[in-house]
Amino acid sequence: MTTVEQAFADQLGLTAGQVVRELGWDEDSDDRLRAAVEEWTGNGLVEQDYEDVADLALLWWREPDGDLVDGLLDALSGLAAGGFIWLLTPRTGLNGHVEPTDITESATSTGLARRPPVDLTPDWTGTRLDPRRVPAA
Repeated sequence: MTTVEQAFADQLGLTAGQVVRELGWDEDSDDRLRAAVEEWTGNGLVEQDYEDVADLALLWWREPDGDLVDGLLDALSGLAAGGFIWLLTPRTGLNGHVEPTDITESATSTGLARRPPVDLTPDWTGTRLDPRRVPAA
């Protein structure tokens, strides 16, 4: 892995051995990004019906896919403690673009903290969503 690739993997929070569950894949998903995640983690992506816990979820989402809150709840299901979601949406101006306000509202509704978006590929933006931690009593 080159230094640039390692920096990108670090930015995404990817490390060797992680299990990554993929949801919402379709023909427009970026196969180069998918292959890079598999290379960085050393594992193939697992599907939505994976029965064990995953370290993180890649959720490909487009505006016509339905209720984003439902999609985020699906992605949270089976997520390991300390896990997070990368919400992957078409970039501004592309078919299926999701408005940032919709992402923020959906994340808040599902108890997720939204980080600033990152342009991952020419067609896809990623927004990392972390479960909010409940303070210890």
